[in-house]
Amino acid sequence: MPRKKDMTRMCFGRSWSGLLCVALLCLAGLGLSSVAMGAEFKVGLVLDRGGKDDKSFNASAYEGAMRAKSKLGIFLKYVEATDDNAFEPLLRAFAQRDFDLIIGIGFAQKEAIKKVADQFPQKHFALVDSIVDSPNVRSLMFEEHEGAYIIGSIAALTSKTGKIGFIGGMDIPLIRRFEMGYTAGAKKINPQITVIANFVGVTGEAWNNPPKGKELAVTQYEGGVDVIFAAAGASGMGVFDAAEEKKKFAIGVDSNQDWTKPGLILTSMLKRIDEAVFTTIQEGQAGKFSGGVKRFGLASRGVDYSFDQYNAKILTEPVRKQADELKAEIIAGKIDVPDYYKKH
Repeated sequence: MPRKKDMTRMCFGRSWSGLLCVALLCLAGLGLSSVAMGAEFKVGLVLDRGGKDDKSFNASAYEGAMRAKSKLGIFLKYVEATDDNAFEPLLRAFAQRDFDLIIGIGFAQKEAIKKVADQFPQKHFALVDSIVDSPNVRSLMFEEHEGAYIIGSIAALTSKTGKIGFIGGMDIPLIRRFEMGYTAGAKKINPQITVIANFVGVTGEAWNNPPKGKELAVTQYEGGVDVIFAAAGASGMGVFDAAEEKKKFAIGVDSNQDWTKPGLILTSMLKRIDEAVFTTIQEGQAGKFSGGVKRFGLASRGVDYSFDQYNAKILTEPVRKQADELKAEIIAGKIDVPDYYKKH
């Protein structure tokens, strides 16, 4: 029988039909022993095409699931979808194999989660970054605009040129939400600041195109930008490479990416997908799972900015002090952060 990597290659080549290959991939990826299928709480994690090594969105979800495996003793199986058409068969395969909780990472899985959850009403599902109105689905939503506002203030406080940049992955409302919050936070500090925004693309491929991310970043840096916030999945790695080449600052997203280019990653906008995934698994195992929408913002530390040994020398105390003051004002309701979702 072919190895999983070989099967994946065959599945998404031209010589196999899509449905047959997805089914084969599911069977290969979800082969479980009788021991694994015993009394353990079983969690299935479906990552999008960025995969667990994207050092961003998927990596954070994987970290939370692995922490649950270590601390809670659950049985965990994860799969990486290489094509959006694979989401539904992968989710269904987990449900058919009697997994207790099935978690989809990314808005692109919304329709697949909705369909499979309706077909398996006794199973529990969770979805990051989109809302599915089904009683057995928990939608994990984040107030990205709040975190991006703080990041924008940090960028403006640090910039020497008065020109900062934003590079998004796929041009969708979610990433426009990041951009709007980032711009608002920067202009709170400096109303005259210039914010240059570019997007890697308009399809799912935009999340995994580091060369394009680097190309856009180099153009921005050469145009006078000295700080770029990358909300682009794995494409953000290209932005970081450009920062290294041009000796300018970049800002990470989702997970703490400061370590990737020490001294050049000014900070990262933390989106605690790891905590949301861990908590959902923990409550599911304890029999306390509930459907509906769970929101994570500054007040719950669901979004924040990073500060550690990797950026301690460049993210100065005066900048952190002002950023923390803005955080407190947002939490207290004194600042109304503009939200792209509410304006469009």
